[in-house]
Amino acid sequence: QVQLVESGGGLVQPGGSLRLSCAASGFTFSPYYMSWVRQAPGKGPEWVSAINTFGNNTRYQGSVKVRFTISRDNARNTLYLQMNSLKPEDTALYYCARVIAVVVGTEYQYDYRGQGTQVTVSS
Repeated sequence: QVQLVESGGGLVQPGGSLRLSCAASGFTFSPYYMSWVRQAPGKGPEWVSAINTFGNNTRYQGSVKVRFTISRDNARNTLYLQMNSLKPEDTALYYCARVIAVVVGTEYQYDYRGQGTQVTVSS
C-alpha cells in the first residue's frame, strides 16, 4: 500500500536549519508531483512547496521562498525539504503529500499524505 513517512523534524532555535525527508513506498514515486504541507496548532493546512516529477520545477509559498528548498531523489524514492533561517512562525506539523491534480496555480489535490514530522522553532 502507499506509504509516506516523514522524518527530520525537531526543536531548533530561530535562525537554525532542518532537513526533512519523506520516504515513499508502495507506488512508483517518479511520475508524481509531490508537495510539502504544514499545519500549525489551531490552524488549517497550509501548502508550503511543490516539485515536479523530474525535480527541475519547484514552487514555494511566499513566506518560505528563498529560505526553503524542495528536492527529490527518484532513485531513492525520497522527497526532501531543506529549511534554513527558520522562524517561530514556521512551527508546525510538516507532512508530504502525493499530488494527483493541479487545481489552479499552486492549489493542488492530494490523494495520500504522511503522518507528519513536528518542527518547533523556539529559543
